[in-house]
Amino acid sequence: MTIVTRFAPSPTGFLHLGHAYSALRAWDRARKADGKFLLRIEDIDRGRCRPEFAAAILEDLTWLGLEWDTEVRRQSEHFGDYRAALNRLDGMGLLYPCFCTRADIAAEIARAGAAPHLGENSIYPGICRGLRRQERQRLIAVGEAYAFRLDVGQALRHTGPLSWEDETRGRIAADPLSMGDVVLARKDIPASYHLAVTIDDAIQDVTLVTRGVDLFAATHIHRLLQALFDLPVPRWSHHPLLTDEAGKRLAKRDRALTIRGLREARLLPGEVRELAFARAIPADA
Repeated sequence: MTIVTRFAPSPTGFLHLGHAYSALRAWDRARKADGKFLLRIEDIDRGRCRPEFAAAILEDLTWLGLEWDTEVRRQSEHFGDYRAALNRLDGMGLLYPCFCTRADIAAEIARAGAAPHLGENSIYPGICRGLRRQERQRLIAVGEAYAFRLDVGQALRHTGPLSWEDETRGRIAADPLSMGDVVLARKDIPASYHLAVTIDDAIQDVTLVTRGVDLFAATHIHRLLQALFDLPVPRWSHHPLLTDEAGKRLAKRDRALTIRGLREARLLPGEVRELAFARAIPADA
């Protein structure tokens, strides 16, 4: 089977050294196996994404010496694919509208005896899951803002137990409940990362998903969505993240370590590639 990898950045800023490392790993895996390397621009959040950053992504990757094998897939051009997926889940009775604000969720978590703060890993406590149909319809009719959440418990009753394969950690028992009822769409964003990336990887025939270890937990949800849609199941390779001198994860706001900044400092492409791999923590560390 041909290995197909991809690099899928969001155009919300300039690529940094960590992005270069991720792209180079995916590109290298594909090239060594005589496979395909794809580029996807994840620009579904139109409020944060900028065309100038999308253009800079292509320019910086080309400067690094990377080439992709098919036309770039831009999420903003494929809303219909995500809408069809949402409709399918809705038809299965697995979606429900959530009208909660961040403050509502924080208060519910606090009442449940858990930490009241809201970090990226906070689990939604299911406040709106039990709303009656009439109440949901009333809230929608009066214009209340809402997001669509996946009823993960109900979804697992459809699929049964699941697992997935990580190249470093081996066979992993999927635990989507650990992520809670995730948001799959909002009024202003037609698909969440979870939904869009699952649909895109299947459409693009990706066989090996290479991405940062910070997205390891998200794979539980992606595996569940693949099962619900009866999609092919790729393998995953979660690589280490690059950090700055203080050990802090690199961010797009760190101008000195963006590809653009390194280019302005007159580093050569080969030097940037070497620097990216030198700054990475070994995968088994």
